[in-house]
Amino acid sequence: MSATVHTLRSPEGVTLGVEHFGDATAPLILLAGGMTMLSWPDAVCESLARGGRHVVRYDLRDSGASSTLDPEEPAYTLRHLAADAAALARALDDRPAHLAGIGVGGMVAQVAALEHPHAFRALTLAGTRPVAPGPVDEDLPDHDQAAMKLRFELPKPDWSDRGAVADFAAAAAAISGDDPDTARATAERIFDRTQGTARSVQMANQLGTVFARIDCAPRWRERLPELAVPTLVLHGRHDRFFPVGNGEALAREIPGARLLVLEKAATAIPAAAADEIAAAMLDL
Repeated sequence: MSATVHTLRSPEGVTLGVEHFGDATAPLILLAGGMTMLSWPDAVCESLARGGRHVVRYDLRDSGASSTLDPEEPAYTLRHLAADAAALARALDDRPAHLAGIGVGGMVAQVAALEHPHAFRALTLAGTRPVAPGPVDEDLPDHDQAAMKLRFELPKPDWSDRGAVADFAAAAAAISGDDPDTARATAERIFDRTQGTARSVQMANQLGTVFARIDCAPRWRERLPELAVPTLVLHGRHDRFFPVGNGEALAREIPGARLLVLEKAATAIPAAAADEIAAAMLDL
């Protein structure tokens, strides 16, 4: 299944890197990455396209082919990222889209669906939680502290060195329970498509923790019962970053949501689960 990569400029003047799969006249599924679009595996995009959808995955700001300003001091908020998703959906199709987000992209997707309800007809939330980065609500499981300690003890690489970045990604994946070889290959692809003088700060943003600096106020968890679109919650059983209880909370609090726990997955979506995930998304 061939794909086309290009950029779109939002009404706000932000350039977003996008990649298309499938028939552009088919109903749209818009995939918000966990910063980079490559958080959504090729196999998932291709399976959805075979199912008769126009699939578009995109980079959030300060990642990949999207606009880069100052990732170390972002001047935008989570609401801006949600508005980007709505503007992109409208630019691609005049019909409401199925919006899917993974990780921090899942937070973007929740806020986008709440604040721009007419832009979206369905919602998929993968490996995410109902609150912003930072202190977690008492009823939600926090990051696995042992894994996080090991993760933050990893020496930071030279973000301008492709091999060092790939080694770092593989080591981080081993700690999180994901496949190191897949993480290495994905990091190399991210590096290769991140260009220009901002590469070092972009790489730190995409594989580091810069998203935690974005203003995510006000809270949105208490508004989840307002969501009135079919919703699928995907979560890896062995996710150490956002333990599965976070996905269970989302499924409880969003009316009618379906929870699909990937029994062999951790944080990243495994390509082997692509057809199962696509079938569940297409059912929406």
